[in-house]
Amino acid sequence: MENQLKVEKFLLDYNSLMPTRYSYSDVKRMTQQFKTKLGEGGYGSVFRGSLPNGTLVAVKVLKSFGGDDGVEIINEVCTIGRIHHVNVVRLLGFCSEGFKRALLYEFMPNESLEKFIFSKDSNNPALLGWLKLQDIAIGIARGIEYLHQGCEQRILHFDIKPHNILLDDNFNPKISDFGLAKLCMKGQSIVSMTATRGTMGYIAPEVFSRNFGNVSYKSDVYSFGMLLLEMVGGRKNIDATVENSSQVYFPEWIYNRLETGEDLGVEMAVEGDPKIAKKLTIAAIWCIQWYPVDRPTMKTVLQMLEGNMESLTMPPNPFNSTSTSAPNVTTCCLEKKYDTKLTVISEEE
Repeated sequence: MENQLKVEKFLLDYNSLMPTRYSYSDVKRMTQQFKTKLGEGGYGSVFRGSLPNGTLVAVKVLKSFGGDDGVEIINEVCTIGRIHHVNVVRLLGFCSEGFKRALLYEFMPNESLEKFIFSKDSNNPALLGWLKLQDIAIGIARGIEYLHQGCEQRILHFDIKPHNILLDDNFNPKISDFGLAKLCMKGQSIVSMTATRGTMGYIAPEVFSRNFGNVSYKSDVYSFGMLLLEMVGGRKNIDATVENSSQVYFPEWIYNRLETGEDLGVEMAVEGDPKIAKKLTIAAIWCIQWYPVDRPTMKTVLQMLEGNMESLTMPPNPFNSTSTSAPNVTTCCLEKKYDTKLTVISEEE
């Protein structure tokens, strides 16, 4: 009941602003009784719907959880309810009636980036070559840079991954799912967290352990770097099914090839500028440096992606325990980089 009152008070205070609040009966009518399901996850299910004016929407119906129930809808509404950026998905409406909650987003006909970069179908229309992948990477970087610097308050997403990058009919990327987002003042570079948030494989080291540094907007930079490497490789960064054991952890494998000047060994269905793959890889490795202080800002990352390959410098090796850029990274942590059962070190608010 306390959570219900908290959510209701927030939504009433927000009532005069966009997006529009709808009733649950409105949501059922828009989705034709939840007729067409677009996807499903731990958060709930997404259905295709249509607003009264005919605008297509994706309706995310949230599951009901105890404890922090209501936090996700508050996060989504207060973070992206008034944001208008070409690379951030628009929240057009929401519903909150007791435990029945839903979020209404602009409809993205090409669904998520994950659907395309991990596809093995050579006839996939999204496999447009390196130039298109570069455009998508630049669009995502612009969206994150806007969240970090372009809003009234800095927005830290904490869940940048292919699944949360949606693509419109022209394959322009839009960042979605702000359920784990956190707001902070622009002058505030460090945030306090009492629990780890994010998706395994994209979470920055400092979010697990403060031994690596403080949690900040640089944590999103790390996640973007891991996403970028998956775009380059067309595969998950950790894949135990590959034939060569040295390729299980893709970031380290491709860094070693980059360092020795070997061909990167990545393929694209349609040919493009081969230098683009190298440029994306270099930018990604800069982003996944172990210590936040060694990572660039998203503004700098954007300059890397928009510039030419020749202007980039080789990043330090983030996988080497003797690296001068990370003198305090323990060999133990590096040797267990495939282990997802890392100890979470909590911080007091």
